[in-house]
Amino acid sequence: MDPERTRHARRLFAGIAPEYDRMGSVLSFGQEPRWRRFLVSKVNAIPGSWVLDVATGTGLVARELARKNVRVVGLDQSPEMVSRGLDAVRERRLDGRVRFALGQAQALPFADGAFDAVTFTYLLRYVDDPAATVTELVRVLRPGGVMASLEFHVPPEPWARAGWVAYTKTAMPLVGWGASSEWYRTGRFLGRSITEFVERYPLPVQVRWWQEAGMRRVRTKLLSNGAAVVTWAVKSTPVLGDESADLAHPDG
Repeated sequence: MDPERTRHARRLFAGIAPEYDRMGSVLSFGQEPRWRRFLVSKVNAIPGSWVLDVATGTGLVARELARKNVRVVGLDQSPEMVSRGLDAVRERRLDGRVRFALGQAQALPFADGAFDAVTFTYLLRYVDDPAATVTELVRVLRPGGVMASLEFHVPPEPWARAGWVAYTKTAMPLVGWGASSEWYRTGRFLGRSITEFVERYPLPVQVRWWQEAGMRRVRTKLLSNGAAVVTWAVKSTPVLGDESADLAHPDG
């Protein structure tokens, strides 16, 4: 499986891997670490649980999860990003809790219900069929387990949207240009990519993907005036039903 959006993502991230951790924070005005912490706070996995972090990149979310004393598999299709992630977890002595795998979210190399929780970050804009990808992510989550995601978003309020549009069209490419030609191209691409995705798939549509894949109590939270959105939910259980699943994994 190697659709066009997947190929584009692989090319894009191969060139920006060396500066990914630093530039992600710069381009978000320092907000991205807070977004990640909020995402991880929704994963109420107990110590020793197995968590799958898809589109892990350099393992930023995987490292946050590992500090909760869970075991993490970080999956990404970019060898360059995974290589940086391996170096980072070794430097922080987290390699006993974080392991990496190469693969694609559309065809996960894991058994049904293999993980106690699943996270993914900035993923769905880079796949050809986001609804099918959500279904595949839910497949490897055990019943009663939590899934949580972090995605860029377009601020809904006019005043915030105006600032966001100005920043993504002008300032973001200039900030990227100061880092490298690859980051300049990324800066030019990001705003357009985010806008097109949100216009085509508004948040209620994205929530419906989760519900139709078997997730219950789907919740969303806009962050930084709507520049990002975290979504989280619990996978329904075929025997106990939704209420028992919710009690097993409260929102916290």
